[in-house]
Amino acid sequence: MASLDKILDQAMDLPLEQQEMLIKILQSRVVEKRRVEIAQDAVTSLAEFRTGKLKTQTADEAIAALRQLLQHE
Repeated sequence: MASLDKILDQAMDLPLEQQEMLIKILQSRVVEKRRVEIAQDAVTSLAEFRTGKLKTQTADEAIAALRQLLQHE
């Protein structure tokens, strides 16, 4: 992580206004990257559902499955 430390040191050398701009830019890019990942997951999930790899569930079934999964972790 030496490069991350170097980047952080360089960011701290920026004027405060530019540090704030950098934070906003990074946050926006992270949000956009998450949106792309979510969209890709949705496309994959829909494809799996259409091919029968996923089955429909009621809300109660989904909650029960999540609870069971959390108990085993």
